Amino acid sequence: MILDRFRFWILILLVMISGLSQGMLMPLLAIILEQAGISSSMNGLHATGLYIGVLIASPFMEKPMQKYGFKPIILVGGILVIISLALFPLWEALWFWFILRVAIGIGDNMLHFGTQTWITTTVDQKTRGRSISLYGMSFGLGFALGPLFTRLLEINQALPFILSALLSTLVWSLMLFVRNKWPNDESEVVTTTASNNSSIKRFILTTKIAWIALLPPLAYGFLEATLHATFPIYGLRIGHDVNMLSLIIPCFAGGSLLSQLPLGILSDKVGRRKILLVIMTLGLFCFIGAALLEASVTALFICFTLAGVFVGSLYSLGISYMTDLLPTTLLPAGNLLCSIAFSIGSLGGPYVGGIFIEVLPEVSFFYMVAIVLALLVFAMVLKRDSVRNEVGV
Repeated sequence: MILDRFRFWILILLVMISGLSQGMLMPLLAIILEQAGISSSMNGLHATGLYIGVLIASPFMEKPMQKYGFKPIILVGGILVIISLALFPLWEALWFWFILRVAIGIGDNMLHFGTQTWITTTVDQKTRGRSISLYGMSFGLGFALGPLFTRLLEINQALPFILSALLSTLVWSLMLFVRNKWPNDESEVVTTTASNNSSIKRFILTTKIAWIALLPPLAYGFLEATLHATFPIYGLRIGHDVNMLSLIIPCFAGGSLLSQLPLGILSDKVGRRKILLVIMTLGLFCFIGAALLEASVTALFICFTLAGVFVGSLYSLGISYMTDLLPTTLLPAGNLLCSIAFSIGSLGGPYVGGIFIEVLPEVSFFYMVAIVLALLVFAMVLKRDSVRNEVGV
């Protein structure tokens, strides 16, 4: 029991430092490229490198983990992230930085897939929401701290990258004290049919059962990437300075820290779907408010914080929802699909946001975010109604 708790908190620390590096990287590079005169659409397209890396790695993750266990996947992913962060200051070129973003995306996906699957296959069903909320909180804390590193640009452009790499190395080294495990060690007995199924068949079956649970990670990916990679560009263009933006952006992740655990516990009691519908609707109104009051720094602080409180838990709640819907043997595939959904949202966010700013410069960027949330709420409501109709309710 003590070893299990020690392992759990090491995994939580790893997720936090991963969130810190991601939370730093997106606004940091967005600001550097914007100040270098790179267009907003190209800036947004460049930001997709991280999530392209996630998508590239996703189809190849399940079998190595089944063969080698959780620990090697996490260790290799950590090394890839650390090396990539350390290489950023060596050469300031768009294509080189894009390759490094892709490499970090691959490494982060390995790290998150290993930690996420390890946690979801071992937590108690009765406290699933609480445990996975702690996972989300740790990532959110790191993500909230990450943008603060942009203030180090005033000292030296290389300093944020070097400091992030050093912190990642320190936390990553703790994994050396954790004993390796394999997915089947922690789960129910896998039937012969399930174990012999191809990855593609498992992905299809998982999607068929739990597609509704993939929408929250999709929405969170869009929000996270858009607010961190596109909002700095938009914020600079409407007159806010870099230092103020570096304080506003973490409010979203900071707000999520206030609600992750309470929402996780509440979802254990009243159900994930009800909580998800309520928080996505409230988040929608927060972004409408931000659009109306975007000239006010105080209003943006409040709107970002409230939006974080309501929709900053979408990823962790989506994972919990997915875990509720799937049998244990499909959880590795389910975790991969959550990562893919998150990546698709993240890929679309910066590029669509950059295009939106260029094509509709007079329309608030926050209206685009609100529309995306509205569409996802509508999809979840339709799915609920169709289920009721099928069972004759």
